[in-house]
Amino acid sequence: MPVKKEANGRRSIQVEVEVPGTPEQVWQAIATGPGISAWFVPTEMIEPGPDGKPTKMKMEFAPGMESAASITAYDAPRRLAAEDSWGPDSPVIATEWTVEARSGGTCLVRVVHSLFAETDDWDNQLEGVENGWPGFFRILKNYLANFRGQRSASIQAMGMGGSSVAEVWSKLLSGLNLSDAREGQRVRATVNGASISGVVGTVVPIHKALKHEEATLQVHLDEPVPGVLALGANNCMGGPMATIYFYLYGNNADSVVKRDAEKWQGWMAEKFPMPQM
Repeated sequence: MPVKKEANGRRSIQVEVEVPGTPEQVWQAIATGPGISAWFVPTEMIEPGPDGKPTKMKMEFAPGMESAASITAYDAPRRLAAEDSWGPDSPVIATEWTVEARSGGTCLVRVVHSLFAETDDWDNQLEGVENGWPGFFRILKNYLANFRGQRSASIQAMGMGGSSVAEVWSKLLSGLNLSDAREGQRVRATVNGASISGVVGTVVPIHKALKHEEATLQVHLDEPVPGVLALGANNCMGGPMATIYFYLYGNNADSVVKRDAEKWQGWMAEKFPMPQM
């Protein structure tokens, strides 16, 4: 949906998803470090206040790309609010998470991002964030349904290269033998000695999401350990970008990450070298 604009200058986007679990179980997944790390990005809740509640939320969106949001509300298991920015010239970005119990053992998770601005300069960033949530929500639902409470570990890698999202996406898929992947298909790939196998869960071909192009594909892994491989291509950061995220579960997840992270990150750096700053 387009950015909602109010007379007082507030601009916001809202996304929501229905997930399995009680409010307490869902809260663990969306408002604790281990929970968020299991389906989104590596996260720590830090600097507890006098009441023991965290006052900062540190997130690592990619190697070398970290944020430290100030937590303004932490009311378990219903509401989490925080404030951050997207850079030195960015307005304050307020984010609010709420959990509402539904019948049938599910909850509605709602996320609202908002900022105050007099111009449209930050609307693209808000729209890009909105477009990114559905893929992560699919991982959240899978985590809560199948891996809730298990140990988790992740691998992140991203890169740029090529003249278009289509070129980046084609190069990423072909490098992993996934060019013709279909939902429900069993797939296998090996990169720098690191092997994976699993079943394709979701394929979203290249499409226009408001002002951005993007594509995603997710594989439900059974090797090297159970988990999810999420691939993506988009131009939300100003140029064609490829991303790989692994979410691995179980007692062996940490050891696999230690063994394979550099192999995947090295492959991505070779295929999609980041521009020199």
